[in-house]
Amino acid sequence: MARLFFALWPDAETGAALADLAQRLAQDSGGRPVPAGKIHLTLAFLGEVAPERLPAVLEAATIRARGFEGAFDQIGSFRRAGVAWAGMANPPRALLGLERKLASRLREAGFALEEREFTPHVTLARRAGRALPRAAIAPIPWPADAFTLVRAETGTGRYSIVECPLARRYPTELQPLARNRSGRASYSGLAAALGGTEVASSSSA
Repeated sequence: MARLFFALWPDAETGAALADLAQRLAQDSGGRPVPAGKIHLTLAFLGEVAPERLPAVLEAATIRARGFEGAFDQIGSFRRAGVAWAGMANPPRALLGLERKLASRLREAGFALEEREFTPHVTLARRAGRALPRAAIAPIPWPADAFTLVRAETGTGRYSIVECPLARRYPTELQPLARNRSGRASYSGLAAALGGTEVASSSSA
C-alpha cells in the first residue's frame, strides 16, 4: 500500500530560506535539520492507502481554490514530538479554506483524518533535545499556486509528488507532474507518480 499525504511544497527561494532556518533551529534545539528537499506544509495525512482507493483520493483533489501567499513569521517547538517548527501568526484565509475543503472531501470519501485543529506549520528540525520558546522572526514569504499529493516510500524516505494546481480542476484538465527529490520535474502518468498503479480519470469536468 502507498503512504500518502497532501501538502504544500515551497518554491526554490522559499525552500532555501527555510532550509537555512532549519540549520539554525537544529543547532539551537540540538536536533537534526529536515533536508531542504523534504520541507513541506502538511494539509492532510492519509497514511497507508490501498491501490484500489487511489481514484477516490484523486477525486477528492478535484476542488476549486485560489492561489495565495502566506508568510512564516514565528518559530517554536513541540516538546513531546521533539520537533522545531516555523509557523504563521496570521495564516491566509485561502490556506485555511483549502485545508477545510480538502479535509471535507476526503472525509466524504471515507478517509479517516486527524480531528485536531489545523495549525499551519513546517517541521524544520527533528530529534530536538531542547525546547525552543515561541518567537517572532523576519517573515519568510510562501507563495502557493499548487498543492501536492505525496507518496512516501517506506524504508527509503523518498517522496513521489503529484502537483494539483490551484484555481483549476484536477486531474480532468491537467496532467500531473512527477518530481524527484532533486526538484527536477518530468512528465509522467499517475501510475509512475503513485508507484505503478493505474488511475483512470474522466475526460469531462
